[in-house]
Amino acid sequence: MLLAYRLVKLIETHSDGLARSLHNRYRNDKKCSAYANVSDAELTSKVYEVYRHLGEWLLGKTEADIERRYLEIGAERAAQGVPASQVVWMISLVRENLWDYLQKHAELEKPAEIFGEIELLEMLDQFFNRAIYYATLGHERATNGYPIRSEAVSV
Repeated sequence: MLLAYRLVKLIETHSDGLARSLHNRYRNDKKCSAYANVSDAELTSKVYEVYRHLGEWLLGKTEADIERRYLEIGAERAAQGVPASQVVWMISLVRENLWDYLQKHAELEKPAEIFGEIELLEMLDQFFNRAIYYATLGHERATNGYPIRSEAVSV
C-alpha cells in the first residue's frame, strides 16, 4: 500500500499539468465534440479536483460520495447537451491520461514497485468504473426528468 500511496502523491503533486494535458486530448478528440458546450475552466477545474485529491477519492471517500458527485456531473452534462456516450468517453480519457502519466513518470524498477502500481491501477479501475456508472445514471435521470438524488448505496 505504501508504494500505491507514493504513486498517488506523485499524481496529486502534478495534478495541474495532468489537467492541462487532458485539455489537449479532449479538444482534439471527435468523440468529445459536444464538450464545446462546457467551458474549459469548468472542465479543467473538475478534472484537477479529481487528480489533486486522488488519494482522498481512492482511500477516504465511500461509494456514496462517488455516487453523489458523479450523479451531479452526469446531470450537468445532460443539461449542457453532452450525450451520455461522450460523458463516458471523457471519464475514460481522464483515466487514460492518468495511466499514460504513470507509465512515463513512475520510474518503477523493483517487482514490489510493480505490485504497488498494480494495486493502484485496481483502485483506479474501481473508482473510474463507479464514476462512469453514476455519471451515466445522473445523465439518464436528468434526460428523463427524474430527480437527481443519491441512493446512498454502500457496498
